[in-house]
Amino acid sequence: MLTTFLNNLMMAMTMVTMTAPAQPQMTTVATAIDSNPNKASKDASDPRAYLNEIDGDKAMTWVEAHNLSTVDKLSKDPRYSEYQADALKILQATDRIASPSFARNGMIDNFWQDGTHVQGLWRRTTWESYRSGNPQWRTILDVDALSKAEGKTWVFEGGDCLPPTSNLCLIRLSDGGKDADVVREFDIAKGEFVKEGFVLPEGKQSVTWVDENTIYVTREWTPGEVTSSGYAYVTKVVKRGQSLDQAVEIFRGQKKDVSAERGVLRDIDGKYVMDTSYRGLDFFNTELAFYPNGHTDTRKVVLPLPTTAVFSSYYKGQAIYWLKSDWTSAKGTVFHNGAIIAFDLKAALADPARVEPLVLFMPNEHQSVAGTTQTKNRLVLSILSNVTSEVRSFDFGKGGWSSFKLALPENSTLSLTSSDDESDQLFVFSEGFLEPSTLFCADAATGQVEKITSTPARFDAGGLQAQQFWATSKDGTKVPYFLVARKDVKLDGTNPTILYAYGGFQIPMQPSYSAVLGKLWLEKGGAYALANIRGGGEFGPKWHDAGLKTNRQRVYDDFQAVAQDLIAKKVTSTPHLGIMGGSNGGLLMGVQMIQRPDLWNAVVIQVPLLDMVNFTRMSAGASWQAEYGSPDDPVEGAFLRSISPYHNVKAGVAYPEPFFETSTKDDRVGPVHARKMAALFEDMGLPIYYYENIEGGHAAAANLQEHARRYALEYIYMFQKLMDNK
Repeated sequence: MLTTFLNNLMMAMTMVTMTAPAQPQMTTVATAIDSNPNKASKDASDPRAYLNEIDGDKAMTWVEAHNLSTVDKLSKDPRYSEYQADALKILQATDRIASPSFARNGMIDNFWQDGTHVQGLWRRTTWESYRSGNPQWRTILDVDALSKAEGKTWVFEGGDCLPPTSNLCLIRLSDGGKDADVVREFDIAKGEFVKEGFVLPEGKQSVTWVDENTIYVTREWTPGEVTSSGYAYVTKVVKRGQSLDQAVEIFRGQKKDVSAERGVLRDIDGKYVMDTSYRGLDFFNTELAFYPNGHTDTRKVVLPLPTTAVFSSYYKGQAIYWLKSDWTSAKGTVFHNGAIIAFDLKAALADPARVEPLVLFMPNEHQSVAGTTQTKNRLVLSILSNVTSEVRSFDFGKGGWSSFKLALPENSTLSLTSSDDESDQLFVFSEGFLEPSTLFCADAATGQVEKITSTPARFDAGGLQAQQFWATSKDGTKVPYFLVARKDVKLDGTNPTILYAYGGFQIPMQPSYSAVLGKLWLEKGGAYALANIRGGGEFGPKWHDAGLKTNRQRVYDDFQAVAQDLIAKKVTSTPHLGIMGGSNGGLLMGVQMIQRPDLWNAVVIQVPLLDMVNFTRMSAGASWQAEYGSPDDPVEGAFLRSISPYHNVKAGVAYPEPFFETSTKDDRVGPVHARKMAALFEDMGLPIYYYENIEGGHAAAANLQEHARRYALEYIYMFQKLMDNK
C-alpha cells in the first residue's frame, strides 16, 4: 500500500589488502580524576557540561577537532580509500533491487538513491513495467533538486496519502535527518506541491487525513506543550485554507504520557470507519480509544484488554490484536502473551465487557510473531521459529478462521515489504547472511509465489558458512547466536571476529545479507557473530520482558556468555574479538566495555545511550523508562547507576580503545551521551576514536556517501585492532 511505502521507505538503509602497521592490544590504564562521575557528588560541578549544548560553539569546536583527529588517523591506513570506494559502490549499485511498494491502480512506487541522486528520487512505474526487469520510471519528487533549490539537506521521510485515490499526500521532509520534520501537501498526479495547500513548520508532529479538506494535526501548539518525553499530546482540527492559529482542539492527552494523538480508522478500501485516540502511557502500555459515532463523538470506548495489547489491523470487521501479556476474558478464558486474537469490533464496542476473542495464532516457546500485514481479502502473519521465518495467510469466513503457509524459501529471513489493498498480492524479500536478497510476489489468496528478481552477489561467499549455536547464560538460559565464518576455519583462537547484538525493545535480530560486511570483512578473512540475547523479540514478549528494568543484567550476561562461548570454541580470543552495536545496542556496547574490558580488543559504540543516571533528561530519553526503569525510583535508580557506563569508569583499570559514533542532528538519543563518555575517557588518560556526523539524525548518516565513509572508518578500525595483530 502506498501509505505503508511512504511510512517505511527510509527505515532500512543497509546495515588487494595492503599491509598496515600492526596495532597492539590496548592496555592503557585509566587514571584517577576528581570529576569522575563514579565518585563525584551529585552537586559537584561538571567540567563536561558544555558538551550538553548540541550546537554550542565550544561543543562544536570539540566535535570538529575529534572528527579531524579520527578521520586523519584512520584514513591514513592504505586500505581506507579502497574500503570507502567499495562501500560506496555497493550502496550506489544500480543493479540492486528497487524495493517496490504497491500504489493505486496497478502502479508500483520506489524511493531510489545512487551517486547521482544522493538525497533520492520518489518514482513510479506500472506493475507490468516493473516485473519486466527494465522498468520505465516516472519521477514524482526529486529530493536532490528540492534540496538544491531550497538550500537544505532534505531527507525524505515518507508521508500519508488520502484514500481512495491517494493522489494527495502529506509528505514529511527532515532537514539533515532529524526526527523533527516539516509537512507539505503534494499532488502526485500533477507532480508538484499544492499551492496554498496544507503546510506544517518543523516539529515532532503527526498528521492524519480526515477528508480532502480536513486534517488532524498533533504538534507542539504552544512552546513547552509537550510531554516529559518531548512529544506532542494535543490534536487539533485544521481545515483547508486555515492558519494553524485557527485550528480547533479535538483531543488532549496528558503531559505524563509519552505521546498522544487523535486518529482515523479506515477499512482496507480506505473508507472511514470511526475516529480513534491513542495515549502512550509508557513505551509498552497504551490506551486506545474508539469513537463509534464519528468525528464529533465525545463518547470514547476503551476495550477491557491489557494496555500492553497492540492493535494490529481492522480486517473484515474484525479487530486484530497482538497480546504482549496474559489476559483473562469476562468468561474466564485465558489468552496467553504472544497470541494474535480477533473479535468483531462493532459488537465489542456496543458491549465492551463481553469481549470474547478467537485465537488466530499462538506461538510455542520457540516462536514469535514478527509482523502482520493485510491484502484486500487476507490477513498475513510473519512468524519466527528459532529465528528463521515463515509467512502464513489467514482468512475469516462463515466457518471462522483458516490459514495456510506460503511456499517461500525455508531457513531464511522473510520480510513483508508491501501488500496490495486492491488485490491479494504482497511483496516478500528473502535473504540470509550468505544469500543475496531475492524479491518474491506472493498471492495471499491462492498461495501462488513468483520470483521477481535477485540482488547480484556483492562478495565472494565461497568457502563461507553460517551456523547457529547456543550459549548458556549465567542463569542457565540457552541463548542462540549465529556465526558466519570460513568452512575451514582454524579453531586456534586467532580468527578476527565481530560480535553484534541489540537486546532491547522486543526487536528481533535476524540473518540478513549485508554486502558491506561481506566485502569489507568476511571476504578478507573476518568472522561475524550475531547474538539473539534477551530483551529482543526473537521468542516473543517473555524473551523481551526477561531483560526489563532491574533484570537488565541478564541481557548483558547473555552477551558475555556468547563471547565466552566463541572463545571456548577457540573461534577467537580477546586480542581478536571486537563488538559493535547501535542505539540501545550502543548502551550494550558501553556496558560490555566497562563490565568486561578484559574480553574485547575493539568496541564500536554507535549513537548510544551511556549516561543512565540522567538519560530521562536527555532528548527523548524519558519515553524509554518502561524499558530501562526510572533514575528517580530508589530501586531502579540504584540499579541504573550500577550499570551506567558513564558512572562506572574506574581508575586503575585497562580499557580497550573504543570508537564512538554519533550524529549532531540525532534528536532521539542525541549526541551528548557519546560526547561526554568520550571526553571522560580522555580526561582519565584513555585513548579514543570519536566521529560525530554533522547530519544524519539517529541513522548517523543523511545519504549514501556518509554511510560509505562511516563503514570505511569502522572496518579500518576493526582491521587494525583485530586482524593486524595476528
